[in-house]
Amino acid sequence: MTRRQSLVLVPGLSCDRHVWQAQIAGLCDIAEISVGDTLKDDSIALMASRVLDTAPDRFAIAGFSMGGYVAMEIWRRAPERVTRLALVATNARADTGEQAALRRAAIATARARGFEHVLRGSLRQLVAPDCPEPLFEEVVQMALRVGFGTYMDQQAAIIDRADSLETLGTVTVPAMVMVGEADALTPPRLAEEMVQALPGSAYEIISDAGHMVPMEQPDAVNAAFRRWLEG
Repeated sequence: MTRRQSLVLVPGLSCDRHVWQAQIAGLCDIAEISVGDTLKDDSIALMASRVLDTAPDRFAIAGFSMGGYVAMEIWRRAPERVTRLALVATNARADTGEQAALRRAAIATARARGFEHVLRGSLRQLVAPDCPEPLFEEVVQMALRVGFGTYMDQQAAIIDRADSLETLGTVTVPAMVMVGEADALTPPRLAEEMVQALPGSAYEIISDAGHMVPMEQPDAVNAAFRRWLEG
């Protein structure tokens, strides 16, 4: 019997372990899975330190959205511990001034009009147009569960993150870049930029999925993860 690999999954903004629920269930035969804690810190560096403190000595890591920023920071800090790297619906570049201003405006609007009101409007942009209503509601309830305070801390962390595009050129382990075909937040052009920067990386475009690709198309995502883990 093949020994299962250690795999650390890192959630995104306003996400808890539920964002990876289908991967935790569907990949348990080939991976010993843990989920990185991104809910207690207000910087990507602190999140990376927390994940490293609890991770196995050697591990594969997959980061979704904000979790991708954490995964890239972990590679910068401890490449000798990382066996494989997957970047899912994320972006290697730092925020522009305009993007940072939009994040601050979103926080101000949520404070003034209510977090749930803003979530229901903004999260619609994170799923494919034909996303089933129950799945969209799962995304909303997850964000509400994470809460407004954590949302503010995570947005601050994202605004201050490092640019990681050059870092990707130093990656020497099997790497995968994944994006939803209909991802409006981190579209395929940003994924393609990462693929070009990552030597020998696999590129997975998931059909009928927006930004919340692990939840929207779990079977296709799990199949891609198997190729990455077994390759």
